[in-house]
Amino acid sequence: MPRIVIAGTSEVSRAQLSRLLASSGYAVFRLCASEGELRRTLNECEDGIALMAGIQPDDIAADFGERFQFLLIGRPEALSACESPRVFKLAYPCPGSTVIGAVEMLSQLHAMRLPHRSGGDKALVEDAKRLLMDRYQIDEPEAHRRMQRYAMAHNVKMTDYAAQLLQGGSNDG
Repeated sequence: MPRIVIAGTSEVSRAQLSRLLASSGYAVFRLCASEGELRRTLNECEDGIALMAGIQPDDIAADFGERFQFLLIGRPEALSACESPRVFKLAYPCPGSTVIGAVEMLSQLHAMRLPHRSGGDKALVEDAKRLLMDRYQIDEPEAHRRMQRYAMAHNVKMTDYAAQLLQGGSNDG
């Protein structure tokens, strides 16, 4: 299940969205009250879904659109001000079932973008992440980011890099 971040300038709207998602079985990773807080949170996560109300998403979607799905919930004038094709939009007010339907669709899109690894490959990557976490006293998202950055910079698969790390034959990135 993707990490879900809710960002909005209104504490009431953040709480309502969080309760709505929780009632449908979705766990919310974090609530953000500002664009800066949202950016810091998205930097912490490797990928996920961001629901926004009262925050203009164009620059954020441009910066994080490769890793995140975005849903903007707002009044028609706020929606028309958003020009990013990476942002899905819902006009407020809308029924909770519509919001849940949109989150379900974004969850499916998120799952389609993820690399598919076998059970053994997943275990290999998880073991390598734990090695980096222990070695550098970092959290799981940071270990994943380091592995991902190294693999991309050196044009190797994450699973191949994980195997190298575990065998002690590669740089930590």
